[in-house]
Amino acid sequence: MANTPQAKKRIRRNDRRSVVNHSRVSRIRTFIKAVEAAIASGDKGQAADALKKAQPELFRGVARGVIHKNTASRKISRLSKRVASLG
Repeated sequence: MANTPQAKKRIRRNDRRSVVNHSRVSRIRTFIKAVEAAIASGDKGQAADALKKAQPELFRGVARGVIHKNTASRKISRLSKRVASLG
């Protein structure tokens, strides 16, 4: 258990931040799911639009520190490859 006032404050702050960060990660996942749904439907134009909307969300997550830069790059790379393979 936290003993110092600063440690207690950090616990309060971490609780608030975890709620914000969870919503950010959830929002990113929603955008990725939209791309995957468009890929599953086979519509290349819709998938490309969804990917174009997902990219800034992923990199915003990187800037906010909720996901790692390489993770975002890997996800975008794999999604881009799948969108490009749609004929």
